[in-house]
Amino acid sequence: MLGTLPGEESLRRVQYYAHPRNLFWPIVYALFGETPPLNYAARVRFLASRRIAVWDVCELGERRASADATIRREVPNAIDSLLDSHQGIRAVAFNGSGARQLYDRHFARRPGLVYLALPSTSPAYASLGFSEKLARWTALREVLDAE
Repeated sequence: MLGTLPGEESLRRVQYYAHPRNLFWPIVYALFGETPPLNYAARVRFLASRRIAVWDVCELGERRASADATIRREVPNAIDSLLDSHQGIRAVAFNGSGARQLYDRHFARRPGLVYLALPSTSPAYASLGFSEKLARWTALREVLDAE
């Protein structure tokens, strides 16, 4: 699961998807019929138990506040190295179009990998509500179940 860059709240808390209105944790847990706990370490263990890894396309970048549309001067993470060293990865999912666009700017798509363009869980992307986002995120569960 690739995002763009951690938002301000995530950086402050040193936790992925830490903004209280970000729907990442409620959606991922809902895919498995569960409710996210408050404890971040438990959330990370849950992802690992479901074979979901979380990272960002960019290691560094500049942007105003947490707005993905303002990302500039980005330095990509070593995603090619990650994929080369972990041959068991079968899918790359993008949390929003910003992550997909940044990935495509810096990396070539690999044959044999499934790429999922999922709607952003960010509170800034409010044109879809929880139910609509969850419905589209079921593609992630389907890929996981097929492995």
